[in-house]
Amino acid sequence: MITLKTNAEIEKMRIAGRVVADALTMLAESIVPGKTTTGELDRLAEEFLQMRGAIPSFKGYRGYPSVVCVAVNEEVVHGIPGPRVLNEGDIVGIDLGAIVDGYHGDSAITIPVGEISAQAAKLLEVGRAALFCGIRQARVGNRLTDISNAIQQHAESHGYSVVRDLVGHGIGREMHEDPQVPNFGRPGRGPRLEAGMTLAIEPMVNIGTHQVESLPDRWTIVTRDRSLSAHFEHTVAITKSGPDILTLREGETPA
Repeated sequence: MITLKTNAEIEKMRIAGRVVADALTMLAESIVPGKTTTGELDRLAEEFLQMRGAIPSFKGYRGYPSVVCVAVNEEVVHGIPGPRVLNEGDIVGIDLGAIVDGYHGDSAITIPVGEISAQAAKLLEVGRAALFCGIRQARVGNRLTDISNAIQQHAESHGYSVVRDLVGHGIGREMHEDPQVPNFGRPGRGPRLEAGMTLAIEPMVNIGTHQVESLPDRWTIVTRDRSLSAHFEHTVAITKSGPDILTLREGETPA
């Protein structure tokens, strides 16, 4: 069942979304190539959420041990933070959720560590733009897969693939609510989009195959061909006046 949110509920989600956005900005600025570990990012995130009076969405969820998910290079999502050092040339995806006053915000960025290759930089550009292509379709009267198709078309027009085994989702009082939001598919299908729907839209774009697999830790998802992957996500409210991005970072301009 899809739960429509009131304006008051959306404002509560906006507060959670602002905490997430600010935390991601802080984490991105804290990375020092050759020094910062993924575990340090987790520690910084937990301290930041505590300071802002927020509860981590991920820690303890189905047994997940950390506050953030950190995915490096060929890792797609759900990487567990630890002693790994982020080195010059890496790309790193940081996914964070937070609860404020009972409502979740959820967002992800993939960013360069120092100087990266032109190939990696292009992936980040296309992946981020694919997210905003999907968000622009989050309008009253559209169908759910209009979002999905816009993401797929943008990624594939640049020769990339979108992960099909993992999807976006509704969000609100629960981190994962109906509906699921695939990143591929034909347009004009699925439920009609209504004002009050709140979605976590999150394309995962790969340089190579769309196929993925799990590592032995049972959490980390990697590309099957070990090609680079980029993950971007925003929490979006559908309103009568268009999509309202609740996790937009300060200074961030939609692609």
